[in-house]
Amino acid sequence: MLQQTQVATVIPYYSRFTERFPDVGALAAADLDQVLALWAGLGYYARARNMHRTAGIIVNQYDRKFPQAMEEVMSLPGIGRSTAAAILALSRGERHAILDGNVKRVLSRCFRVEGITGSAATIKHLWKIAERLTPDTRVDDYTQAIMDLGAVICTRSKPMCDACPVAGLCEAHIHQVVSRYPLPRAKRTRPKRCAEFLLLLTQSEEVLLERRPPTGIWGGLWCLPQTDDSVEWIEQRLGHRDLQFENHPPFIHQFTHFDLEIRPIGAMVEREAMHLADDDALRWHNREDLDTIGLPAPIRKLFDTLNIGNTTN
Repeated sequence: MLQQTQVATVIPYYSRFTERFPDVGALAAADLDQVLALWAGLGYYARARNMHRTAGIIVNQYDRKFPQAMEEVMSLPGIGRSTAAAILALSRGERHAILDGNVKRVLSRCFRVEGITGSAATIKHLWKIAERLTPDTRVDDYTQAIMDLGAVICTRSKPMCDACPVAGLCEAHIHQVVSRYPLPRAKRTRPKRCAEFLLLLTQSEEVLLERRPPTGIWGGLWCLPQTDDSVEWIEQRLGHRDLQFENHPPFIHQFTHFDLEIRPIGAMVEREAMHLADDDALRWHNREDLDTIGLPAPIRKLFDTLNIGNTTN
């Protein structure tokens, strides 16, 4: 959960998640919808899907015991070199260098690494530094310390250099150029996209939702159908036409790399008049059950605004 997300945001999600799934067996046995429902709002949903898949692998292939070899840990869905190294260093005290975002920032400043941290050449250089610095003893303490140093002291903005235990060794601090490192990527114009979302409701308190593809934005979550032409979509997918539509106020949802303008268009329908294609991804959901499935945060916000279901986690 802490990948790409701050601690303060994670804590309530973590508490709910571990209460519902107290061990790897409970997580592996859960339906993906249950997992995504508790993850909804955290974003980067591939993390939840990967963790669910990993739990199944650990239960079925490793007899519920987390693998111990670096290569086996890295083979698990969603676990790369740095995450695998952190797991083994912290849990078993094995000597493995890590290089998460916080560590990259610490090393970039300490050694005045000139390259942009996202480039392959710079990453390779930082890995070499990380390997060289990782000690042979107390690896777990060192690993936790350097992560916390970046998270608490050597922060992206307003770093607390006066409180830093390695300020005397930090080249950026010594030369008073801390704010220059790590070198940022070139700024790009933030793009804006628009999308129309179809809100079909029945008199019997049901809403039509479509499961998103497993990859991409909101992967695996249930969402209002996204259309280019609502009239054409309803005719093709539901075999119906001549509905009375209502345009709800559009609103902006910010992703990491772009802004999405969501344009909801709604209609009241009779379920019996709608003919769903043989597609399990398209399904009617009762309003009172909306808090038990994974919904994207902006769709949850829309439902709350329109008083549709109880969607507050």
